[in-house]
Amino acid sequence: MPQVRAERLIRLDPETVFALSQTTGAFRLKWDPFISAQGFLNSATSAGKGVRSRTVSRLGLVMVSEYVSYSPPRNVGMTMVSGPWFFGKFGGGWRFTADDGGTRAVWKYTFSCRPAWLRPVAERMGAWLLGREITKRIDAFARACEDPALVAEFRARQAP
Repeated sequence: MPQVRAERLIRLDPETVFALSQTTGAFRLKWDPFISAQGFLNSATSAGKGVRSRTVSRLGLVMVSEYVSYSPPRNVGMTMVSGPWFFGKFGGGWRFTADDGGTRAVWKYTFSCRPAWLRPVAERMGAWLLGREITKRIDAFARACEDPALVAEFRARQAP
């Protein structure tokens, strides 16, 4: 299955970087250029292994995914439960490790396309398109993490 990957060194601690990556609602829209809406399903109020969420992309594509791993502040992994017709499978993983006084963020998407007869072409196109999207997304995330006003707003929201 094809995989796309992007990584950035972010000058912020892993705990804050991880927590900021898991924001939802209006705050998430401040940094995530890929989505137009996202929310938890089945009465869930926070992320965790087994929790499902519904994401709507800015292009209007809808995906329901399930957290298959959730280990703050190190990693999060999700797999598609249902989504756009052209994905046979889709999974994403975001990993955060302490590095050089900051955090190395590594994001990966793994996918397969359907129908089978179109897979060779669709997966090449998908790798190119998703490669561009994951790069734009992690770049926007890194900028948000390095924006003092946004980080201060985030931390204020986290305070009891």
